[in-house]
Amino acid sequence: MADKQPSACVPCQGKGLCGGKGLLTLKDGAWTNNPLSIQVLGICSALAVTNKLENSLVMGGALIFVCVGSNLFVSLLRKWTPHRIRMIAEVAIIATFVILFDQFLKAFYWDMSKQLGPYVGLIITNCIIMGRAEAFALQNPPVLSIVDGAANGLGYAVVLAIIGFFRELLGSGEVLGHRLLDGDWYTPNQLMILAPGAFFALGVVIAIFNIFRKPDAQEKKE
Repeated sequence: MADKQPSACVPCQGKGLCGGKGLLTLKDGAWTNNPLSIQVLGICSALAVTNKLENSLVMGGALIFVCVGSNLFVSLLRKWTPHRIRMIAEVAIIATFVILFDQFLKAFYWDMSKQLGPYVGLIITNCIIMGRAEAFALQNPPVLSIVDGAANGLGYAVVLAIIGFFRELLGSGEVLGHRLLDGDWYTPNQLMILAPGAFFALGVVIAIFNIFRKPDAQEKKE
């Protein structure tokens, strides 16, 4: 898990948001090393809850909330956390934020909570969050850790939203309750809202991301 996590310690120098390191951290988490399209982490949620755009947006929001909150507290407590129990402390912090979000859903959005089922609770085991806490927040100041958590969470949420949008559109002909593919010319493909459709959509999204990343990779080689 930790072997796949880039961007360890990023020293803060200069003025502004850690001397511009914040922008590099933001780009790294959201694009260069996107946790889903590049590292292929957290695919359980990507396959299970992206049959509808609404579900994808809520799950993406949950991951942003948990990733930012856990990174912040892991960073704040890093100097007082004994090394041998650090992972226990990280899991406890992550679980706290997951429970807070889960209880919020149950209190205000009960129908959505039922649709997502156990997948909100499974965020505790999401290797993206644990990986960022271990590889980044444990070695960097709170501000950069917040940026890193937001970047990785946002990168993951955007990919989920893209997959959810096309799966719902092609699977039912509508998005968020609005019919977009109307008329007799299109017959909804039920396969897209089933598990095989999730694998297909994820593969296509990863391929497209890799196509757009090729120019960046070539520039780095030069």
